[in-house]
Amino acid sequence: MTASDPIADILTFFDDDDHNIAFNRAWFGIMRAHRRLLPRLTKTLKKHGVNDPIWFEILLEVDRSGPEGQPMAALEEKLSIPQYALSRHVARLEKEGFVRREFITDGRRKQILFLTREGTGLHEKIWPIYAEAMQQELAPFMSTDEAYALSWLLLKLNR
Repeated sequence: MTASDPIADILTFFDDDDHNIAFNRAWFGIMRAHRRLLPRLTKTLKKHGVNDPIWFEILLEVDRSGPEGQPMAALEEKLSIPQYALSRHVARLEKEGFVRREFITDGRRKQILFLTREGTGLHEKIWPIYAEAMQQELAPFMSTDEAYALSWLLLKLNR
C-alpha cells in the first residue's frame, strides 16, 4: 500500500479546471470561518465581561507595554485594526474602566494607553476562557498539525 499525496488528494477533492480558483476558495473560506466562529467566541467572552475578542488583544498589548504605556498608533499597526475602529474599542474599554488614555502633543497628537487597576491582569483571567472556546470551535475540524500548518499560512498573510 502506498502513501497518498495530500496535495494530490486536495486537488482531486476540488477538481478545479483553473487552479487559480484556489485563491478564491481560500479567501471565501477565511471570511466564512470568521463570520461563523466570531459570534460564538464573542458570546462566550461576553459572559465574562469582555464584549469583543479584540479587547483581549488590546489589553494584552497594553499590558506588554509596561509602565510606559502603549501608543495607539503602534497598537493599530500591531493589531492590523483601523484607527477609527481601535478608537471605538478603546472608548468602550475606558467606559468599562479597564484602560485610560493620555493625550500627548509633540507636534502630532498622540494617545498613550495604560491599564487601570480593574484592567490589570484582566487578559490573564480571560485567557483560559478564550483558549478553551477557541479549542472547542477548532479542534473538531483539524488536528494540531493542521492547526500549525494553517497558523503558518495565516502568519504569511499578516506580514
